[in-house]
Amino acid sequence: MLCQYMRAIALGLLLVSAAQADLTEGLKKGDVNLTSVGPLAFGPDGVLFVSDPLAAKVYALDTGDRDGDPEKASYDLKNLGGQIAAALGTTPREVRVVDVAVNPESGNVYLSVTRGSGPASAAVLLRVNPAGDLSLVELSGIKHSQALLPNAPESRVVQRRGRKSNRRTQSITDLAFVDGRVFVAGLSNEEFASNLRSIPFPFKKVDKGTSVEIYHGAHGAFETRSPVRTFAAYKIAGAPYLLAGYTCTPLVKFPITALKAGSKIKGTTIAELGNRNRPLDMVVYQDKGKDYILIANSARGIMKVTTDNIEKIAGISKRVGGGGTAGLKYQTIEELQGITQLDRLNQRMALVLVQAENGQENLRSINLP
Repeated sequence: MLCQYMRAIALGLLLVSAAQADLTEGLKKGDVNLTSVGPLAFGPDGVLFVSDPLAAKVYALDTGDRDGDPEKASYDLKNLGGQIAAALGTTPREVRVVDVAVNPESGNVYLSVTRGSGPASAAVLLRVNPAGDLSLVELSGIKHSQALLPNAPESRVVQRRGRKSNRRTQSITDLAFVDGRVFVAGLSNEEFASNLRSIPFPFKKVDKGTSVEIYHGAHGAFETRSPVRTFAAYKIAGAPYLLAGYTCTPLVKFPITALKAGSKIKGTTIAELGNRNRPLDMVVYQDKGKDYILIANSARGIMKVTTDNIEKIAGISKRVGGGGTAGLKYQTIEELQGITQLDRLNQRMALVLVQAENGQENLRSINLP
């Protein structure tokens, strides 16, 4: 299924290219001023999609980065945080890597980074190549376009249970480019706050997205206010789906064809992967002729989830107590520890950001397990 889907995506990109030689042609030169920076995703032609959750915007940037061979790329960069801090003239404690994304055109890696803490923190984009050279992505005079989300949560700091939070920071929790569209997960200002958006690219009009509901087995309840944390596209029985991971850790499938503007849909919970955990990233890949979902987690390590019978599995509709698991089966990859970021590097390898026992962050390429 995965190979067929990847071939379909590649064919779709070729058809797009036939109709429009370069997707960067619709982008205009100008300055991009990020108020915050969140998840990243790449499209074709070196176009990088950058989220600005506080501004409730997605930018499409022409990186001009089209030379290289991802199949030959590999990474082993020690103390990434220290190197970023040195480049930005600060200390490692003041640097946070928010997301990483591999440019499939070149094999170079892009990092969304915050410098400082709190409202005064600065949003920065960086690029690193396989040789370990770190450089700033210049946002002045860059070719770009933008999409403004029309119904994002109000930007307001509130205190709940002794903690301060701003729901606007979760207006964009993940994004991906699939078949000519940018899919965006996050929160809206609707009563059913959890939202999935399907935005055609090049950007024109952005609608209110789709409100999504799930059954959360660990909580024994239907939920509409928790956002998708990470997702990946996958074809099931020939139909396109989004596989979405939530905090505490239900895995849910949503048919892409059901994502209609202003509608409400209920996803199918196909796995409960354990409580007290947040999924960080996921990629889909093939191993020995079978498709797997590789999920990096905050507290439960790296999971290799099988897709066997994913089209037939009954949705979970009863409580899964005691931190138990249900649905799709998985294997924990014990030798992969401390992974905080994950992306696909090429057909054989993944790119990971690893927090070592000494607290340093290392950027590495690993064989897909």
